[in-house]
Amino acid sequence: MINNVVLVGRLTKDPDLRYTSGDSAVATFTLAVNRNFKNQNGDREADFVNCVIWHKPAKH
Repeated sequence: MINNVVLVGRLTKDPDLRYTSGDSAVATFTLAVNRNFKNQNGDREADFVNCVIWHKPAKH
């Protein structure tokens, strides 16, 4: 079973691209994702999601 997740958000900074000793690309980044509702004060909040992508998608 594979879980698929789609996140829509903003990058908090440029992704960090690295390569493993086996020459596999690995990119790490954080997305700021707005919540669809307001808190008790009427403000919108965001969740910060740490992401890791591998191989060809990491290079693009």
